[in-house]
Amino acid sequence: MSVPRSKLVKNFPGCPVEATLSLLDGKWKGVILFHLMEGTLRFNEIRRKLPSVTQRMLTKQLRELEESGLLSRTVFPVVPPRVDYALTPLGASLGPIIKAMAVWGEENVFCHDGRQQLGAPGMSCTPGAALQAN
Repeated sequence: MSVPRSKLVKNFPGCPVEATLSLLDGKWKGVILFHLMEGTLRFNEIRRKLPSVTQRMLTKQLRELEESGLLSRTVFPVVPPRVDYALTPLGASLGPIIKAMAVWGEENVFCHDGRQQLGAPGMSCTPGAALQAN
């Protein structure tokens, strides 16, 4: 089982790119942050936006993002339980990076025969989908 970059080294002196990537390390973290840029979401709203993620993995990724200070988790004392997730100011500061990644993906990542490929303009999976939400 692979260990996240953030767990391998606690200190990244002289490498701000590596330090930033360690916060986004994880299959779903960048996508979660992208969807939270729309505003506060409940757990099941996030899960519906990411149909391929398991509940366990989503919970793990959300906990790691909360632990790193990029999102806040608010639990309401009601039945059934209600939990809201929102970007913290630190998490919101990643907005331009996440948007730039979405634009780059729209321009450079395309589907061909059900596989992702770089290049080959005009074969985009879903043109404009990445930025429609924002």
